[in-house]
Order: sequence, then C-alpha cells, then structure tokens
Amino acid sequence: VSPLDNDQLGAIGQPINPSLCVDAAHNSDTKIMEYRGVWCEDRSITFQQGPFEGATNNIGEFLAIVHGLSYLSEKSLDHPVYSDSRTALIWVKRKHVRSTVMAKHETSQQINELVARAIKWLQSHAYTNPVLKWHSQAWGENPADYGRK
Repeated sequence: VSPLDNDQLGAIGQPINPSLCVDAAHNSDTKIMEYRGVWCEDRSITFQQGPFEGATNNIGEFLAIVHGLSYLSEKSLDHPVYSDSRTALIWVKRKHVRSTVMAKHETSQQINELVARAIKWLQSHAYTNPVLKWHSQAWGENPADYGRK
C-alpha cells in the first residue's frame, strides 16, 4: 500500500507504457556493481551488464540510463527510460558525472572508460527519449530492481 494520499497519487499518475526501466546493484563489501534494463510492461530483460569492480551504485545507475538511451536510439524507439536514482538522472541531464570516488581515483580503469564513453555518447547524440523518475512510493519497486535490499 502506498504512503501517498489519493491527491498525490493522482498528481503522479501511472508509468508510461511502453517504457524501459533501468537499475543497478552494488555490493558495498565487494565493490562489485552490475546494471540492467527491463521492459516495464513484462519485466523482460533487455540488457544486463557486469559484474564490474571499482564502481558505485550511482555510477551503475548512470551507465544503465545511457545504455538504455543508446539501445532505444539504435532501435529507433521513442520510449521513455525510467530510473529511481535522482543522482544519475541529474548526471544524465548535465551530461557530466560528479562522483567523489572517481575524483579520488577509486574507480577501476574499466569503469572510468565506460563513464567517459557514456558522457561522450550523451554529448554527441541528440536523443529525444524522455528520461524520467520512477516513483517507487506510488508504483512500487522499479521493475529492473535486483531485489537485494
């Protein structure tokens, strides 16, 4: 049951379908990250990447959004991409990653290269797909969630 009242739920509405939902999972003990994209309607996996060492959940969320945008662009699909990560949504909008662990050089070379490639893709492609916030309080867990909380 949602903690939101009917007015709040009405203002949020329902997720747009068809759409692609993305999420990342990060183990803080092992520092292993993975991410995936699933179709919102049937939860079928569209792409799955990882495991990657030396990353964070926010970096995984960012990479997942850009991967989703790239995938949809390649397929000429105008569907939205949903993420529950405010940080990653901001990074995509700004086409810039502001990560403390990256600034401290605590990420792996592979992750650094993937982030650089994702930023370059964002800067060089005029994607038109909406990149939207998944409202977990209204809609439940993001369909791409790994369920490891």
